[in-house]
Amino acid sequence: MDMKIATDKYISILESDISVVAKDFKAASEYLKTSSAVFTRGQLQFLAVPKLFTNDAYSVIESAAKTIYNILDKVICRYLVDKEYRKLFPFSKQLENLILTPCGYDVKLPIARVDIFFNEEDYSFKFCEFNADGASAMNEDRELVNAWKNSHIWREYTSEYNMQSFELFASWVNTFLKIYSSYEGRVENPSVAIVDFLDIGTKSEFSVFKKAFECAGVSARILDIRELKYKDGRLQTIDGQQIDAIYRRAVTSECIEHYDQIQDFINAVLDKKVCLIGGFRTQIIHDKNIFRILRMDQSKELFTAQENAFIEEHIPMTFKLETNSFPVEDVIDNKDKWLIKPANKYGSKGVATGGDYNLEEWIQIIKDRLDGEYILQEYCTPYKRENLFFENDTPRYGEYNNMTGIFLYAGVVAGLYSRLTTERVTTTQNEGRVVCSLLVNK
Repeated sequence: MDMKIATDKYISILESDISVVAKDFKAASEYLKTSSAVFTRGQLQFLAVPKLFTNDAYSVIESAAKTIYNILDKVICRYLVDKEYRKLFPFSKQLENLILTPCGYDVKLPIARVDIFFNEEDYSFKFCEFNADGASAMNEDRELVNAWKNSHIWREYTSEYNMQSFELFASWVNTFLKIYSSYEGRVENPSVAIVDFLDIGTKSEFSVFKKAFECAGVSARILDIRELKYKDGRLQTIDGQQIDAIYRRAVTSECIEHYDQIQDFINAVLDKKVCLIGGFRTQIIHDKNIFRILRMDQSKELFTAQENAFIEEHIPMTFKLETNSFPVEDVIDNKDKWLIKPANKYGSKGVATGGDYNLEEWIQIIKDRLDGEYILQEYCTPYKRENLFFENDTPRYGEYNNMTGIFLYAGVVAGLYSRLTTERVTTTQNEGRVVCSLLVNK
């Protein structure tokens, strides 16, 4: 059974009694209004048809994730020991110093969400981006499942198919504690802090992680990274409680941007007085320049022939957007084949696709961004599939671009996340919507 068959069956049930599904959708929407998946930009927007990953499809995704994880692990290892290799990366001395600071444990990339464009019919795929410590959206999928799990359509569908959701919280806590158990400065009952810039981070999601730590018998607090105190060789909360381990959700770019405001945290890390999961070395693969660096000769020598072939097939062609660094004629003459991304932002901020602009506008965008802070990348056409939502009980159908996020906990696939949009750039911003991600079989 493939994904198309599984999804077609779901849609046939949905369309056999659309009025009942409209009630299911309304109930799910009401649930989400008071759920922990509420954002500063408003309620989580979703669609009626979930992503139903069959065993065959999941096996392909799992294999791809493990392969790219091994490749990225090799890159991090080489960066840490090879001064010449470091020159390929656009990092300041300040950031390089943080990256090279020993973490006290062996896992190079504790947590990541690897996003891919996955074709549900032939199982081909291209990578979109790699997210490291700030990887989020676990709670979106969890709450969507909670919103739908008692619906009429799920009861109908599960009379013939098994559907299994992904558990992304206890599994991360288990991975976190396993990594901490190998930390050279570990203590018996560690106090954990989940840290971010709390005016930016997803606090509702942090609360679910906090509860998961507490269910595992671990004391955990949610703290603003700017309020940490480093005193007498210990990193502490503002009221003097010691912090032994940190789950860092603050992305590296924001840490550097607010560097002067987080000096206590930085000094504790540099002095190796706290277990930081993950350490700043994850920025090596989080920065989007990794896509062009993977194809360089200095990187190719790190990989097996099979890994290099994997990169050629699945990593989109990428260039630094600087004068004399990219194929100008092709980028102008075939603008719909290209997009521009900031090398070090997230959430699709600052992304521009050639297909969204006329030629004059596209040329001006290129001229305005020739500062080395952007990459130019081959545009990968996402897989499209019909989906729908309800507006005042009326179904609104549309063709949606699909993106699959793969959560990796210390290299092990923990679950999937699905975003859809009618726009060329797949994001939950600008009319983007989310659906449940489920494993399904007869």
